[in-house]
Amino acid sequence: MFRKIIIILAWSALLAVAFATLSPIGLRPHVGNVSGERFWAFALVGLLFGIAYPRHLWLVTLMVGGAAVGLEVLQHLTPDRHGQVPDALIKLAGALSGTGLAYVLIGTMRKIST
Repeated sequence: MFRKIIIILAWSALLAVAFATLSPIGLRPHVGNVSGERFWAFALVGLLFGIAYPRHLWLVTLMVGGAAVGLEVLQHLTPDRHGQVPDALIKLAGALSGTGLAYVLIGTMRKIST
């Protein structure tokens, strides 16, 4: 049951981030520093996917990192958004941090359970 909830949260978070990334700039939520928002959004997505799919962390890392870069590239298809390399790097750093944290948490939980 817990895993199903995490899977739903992971996919929902990715969809929310995709919406915020590709929607018109006026619809994008603003919480704080834009770079921080980018980093923490992808860190959360990476963490959730890492916990949801612990046996596939390399694939999760590639998928979330690819989503970070891919969504930045897709901004070139929208009239009022612009993808930039520094933004993609911040998102990629967040994605890698999130999946890295998931790796540490999963390893810790495995050691505790044995």
